[in-house]
Amino acid sequence: MTSERPESRIPMLGAFNDLLGLLLFRNTLPHRLRELVIMRIGWVTGSEYEWGQHWRIGQTFEVPTDDLLAVRDWERHPGFDDADRAVLAATDEVLETGAVTDETWKACVAHVPGGEHALLELFMAIGAWRMVSGVLRSLEVPIEIFTESWPPDGVEPDRSGIHG
Repeated sequence: MTSERPESRIPMLGAFNDLLGLLLFRNTLPHRLRELVIMRIGWVTGSEYEWGQHWRIGQTFEVPTDDLLAVRDWERHPGFDDADRAVLAATDEVLETGAVTDETWKACVAHVPGGEHALLELFMAIGAWRMVSGVLRSLEVPIEIFTESWPPDGVEPDRSGIHG
C-alpha cells in the first residue's frame, strides 16, 4: 500500500480537486446557493455520499436545516427566495435536459448576486457536482464512517426514476 495521495498518482484527480476547491472556497456565488444546488443534485441523483457530505458542509455555511431538507421538494417550500428558486430551477433543468430555459436564465441573471462570475460558477458547480455524483454512484463509493446515511432523518429519494 502506498502512502501517496490518489491525486499525486492520477493527475486528473488533482486538477478536479482544485476546481472543486475553487468552487467551494474561492468563489463569487454565495455559499448558500451553491450548497442548495449540491444538495438538490445529491437528492435527485440518489447520491448518499454527496447528500451526507454536503449536509455537514451546508450547516458549516449556516444554511438552515429546513432549507437543506426543502431541496427535496423545493417548489413547495415557502422559505426560499427568488435567488434560491432560480438556482434550484436551473439545477433541475440542467439535470433533466442538459441546459436551462431562457426563462430560468433570466431569473438567474435577475436574482443571483455576483454578476457574470457568479452565474458562471453556478453552472460550473451544477456540472461539477453532477459529475461527482455520477462518479461516486458508479464507483459505489461508501459514505465515510463519521457520516450519517441520508441525514437527518434517513429518508432516501425514490430511486425508480434515477438514471445517473
